[in-house]
Amino acid sequence: MNLTVTNLLKRVLPLKGFCYRSARWVRDAGVDGPAVIEVGLAARQGAKACCGRCGRAAPGYDQPEKVRCWQFISLWTIQIYFVYAGRRVQCGRCGVRMERLPWASGKFQVCDAFRIFLAQWARLLSWQEVAVRFQVRWHDVYGSVKWVVRYGLRHRDLSGIRALGVDEVCVAKGKLWTVVYQIDQGARRLLWIGQDRKAATLEVIFNRLGRARCATVQFICSDMWKGYIGVIARRMPQALHILDRFHIRKNLGEAIDQIRRAESHAMARAGLSPLLKKLRWTLLKHRRNWTAQERRRVRELLGCGLRSLRAFLLVESFEHFWTYNSPTWADKFLQGWSQRVARSRLAPLQRVAKSLVKHRALLLNYFIARKEYSSGVVEGLNNKLKLTLKKSYGFRTDLARKVALYHTLAHLPEPPLTHSFF
Repeated sequence: MNLTVTNLLKRVLPLKGFCYRSARWVRDAGVDGPAVIEVGLAARQGAKACCGRCGRAAPGYDQPEKVRCWQFISLWTIQIYFVYAGRRVQCGRCGVRMERLPWASGKFQVCDAFRIFLAQWARLLSWQEVAVRFQVRWHDVYGSVKWVVRYGLRHRDLSGIRALGVDEVCVAKGKLWTVVYQIDQGARRLLWIGQDRKAATLEVIFNRLGRARCATVQFICSDMWKGYIGVIARRMPQALHILDRFHIRKNLGEAIDQIRRAESHAMARAGLSPLLKKLRWTLLKHRRNWTAQERRRVRELLGCGLRSLRAFLLVESFEHFWTYNSPTWADKFLQGWSQRVARSRLAPLQRVAKSLVKHRALLLNYFIARKEYSSGVVEGLNNKLKLTLKKSYGFRTDLARKVALYHTLAHLPEPPLTHSFF
């Protein structure tokens, strides 16, 4: 068989009811401007046209003389265009409509196979770079990704969800979004995005999940925000609610920082030497991550009776809580630690300790789940989410940001093709 452009297209993209008629150069390579290949398409003799809306076979109405072009995947950086004059059909249900074309959808000037190809590359590169490399407009890349995401959201499989992670992310100044992940082993993906941080937003997300799927969830991770805890307790009472270890450490670190700032200001007002100068990040790190210089400096200050160092040692001792395997012994440790904090006269740390005791049952669920689920997976997905938003810098609408996040993190199915071009 002779290897021609039309024979190659027959192999990789067969079209039911249509045939590749010819392929020709439109512009010589020696002339200024890129070389373009136009592939003429024609309807097979005897093949019935189908309605572009409902897909039913319908008799022909007329055939306009206007010829349309659709861009296809380039061949050796040579742009390929499909050329065809579409027919109109008289559909008994929809009236006069344009016929359905198997290589393109709607009024887009890009073939469906090319749109999937662009969307696959858009996961690896920025959308602007994809547009430049494949000689299309930025809006063509955005439209392709949005089309693939819309198909994926309609056809994704939501069965078998056992573990969820709920968190909020900052997507812009003063703008927080609620995100819900699936964090099962081997199935970690973004499920939904809510455009604010409210209890009502999480209610809407659970409504979309449905009662039957909510009843199958066995584990759910979140932070200690009151709105999340109330909605989860009401909508998923059977699920084991596990609190976010990362946010607990963050609250403890903020308490240390408040104590350090207050003590530094008091020493400055009293005219004492600034012993705590340049110690902020040292006190917010784990002791095992200290440098030799930081260890030497803290060792010199241990005999000074600083409140900041006492707070740091109490917080550092709390890390032993996560090493237990038995929820009973972990509970005893938490009670003993909270009593030590209550006698410490460190008000910011006492407030955090009271909050931990208040949510003691949720903290112990981490051990009841045998440490299989934690917010570490959620924070890892949040890092990927932030990287996607960073690549999406300059997007003007929230819809474009949501499309980019779903496309990168949701692992959505794609429209089927005869041949994979990626």
